[in-house]
Amino acid sequence: MSAAPLPASPPPVLEARSVFRFRRADGREVPIVRDVSFTLQAGEFATIMGPSGSGKSTLLHLLAGLDRPSAGQVLVTGEDLGSGGEEQRAAVRRQRIGFVFQFFHLLPDLTVEENVTLPLRILGQDPRRHRDRTASLLELLGVAALRARLPAALSGGEMQRVSIARALVAQPPLVLADEPTGNLSSKAGEEVVGLLRDVRDRLGTTILLVTHNPRDAAAGDRVLFLHDGALRPEAELRGGPFRVADVFARLQELGI
Repeated sequence: MSAAPLPASPPPVLEARSVFRFRRADGREVPIVRDVSFTLQAGEFATIMGPSGSGKSTLLHLLAGLDRPSAGQVLVTGEDLGSGGEEQRAAVRRQRIGFVFQFFHLLPDLTVEENVTLPLRILGQDPRRHRDRTASLLELLGVAALRARLPAALSGGEMQRVSIARALVAQPPLVLADEPTGNLSSKAGEEVVGLLRDVRDRLGTTILLVTHNPRDAAAGDRVLFLHDGALRPEAELRGGPFRVADVFARLQELGI
C-alpha cells in the first residue's frame, strides 16, 4: 500500500523573482529597481532599509501591484500580479494586502470606526457583521475610546494607529508599510513600530516595512538593504529585532 502524498506546503505570502523596473531618462532606459529577488513566509516581519533615492518607493509599488515590473514577477500568496490586467491586481490588493502609509490617508468626514471599516464596504461586506473583529482591532491598536471621533480630533500617532486598524480589518495575509513613522514624533514612531510587531505576534500577519530610518529597520526579524535599486543579500540581517547599532554597522560596511 503506497504512502499518502504529503500535503503541499503553502506558497510564500510574498515573492519577488528577478524584478526590474526601468524608467526612460535622457533617451535611454535607466534601471530604478535591479534584479530584486526575495520571499516572505507567513508571519514574518521584515524591513527594507535604504536611503532616499535607493528605489524603495518604486519597489514597494511593484510589490503592491500598483505598478508592473519591466521584467520579473511579483507573487502574492502564489498569484502572479502580472498574470492579468489592472482589475486582477486591484482584486489582489483589496483582498490580500493591507497598506499603512506615511500620511495616513484617512477620510476627514468619516469617524475612526467608519474609516477602519471602509475596506469592508469596498469588498461589499456589511461592517455590522464584523463588529467583534473591528472592536478587537480598535482595542489592540489602543483607539477604542476614539471610535466616534473624526480624524481632525486625533494626534498623528492616533491617526497612524487608526490606519493600521484599517489595513487589518479585511484580514489580509500581507501588510505593506511605507515609511509609517515618517510623519510622527520619535516617541509616537517607536510606539507605532512596536504595535506592528504586536500585530504580527498576535494575528500572524506578514509585515514588510520600508524605511530609511535605522531605528525602524532594526525592529524587523530580517533587515534587507536596498542600494541603487538592488538588494545587497550579503548584508542581510536575520534573527531580529536588532540593536540600532547593528543596522548602522551594516550601512557603514556597505558605504551607504
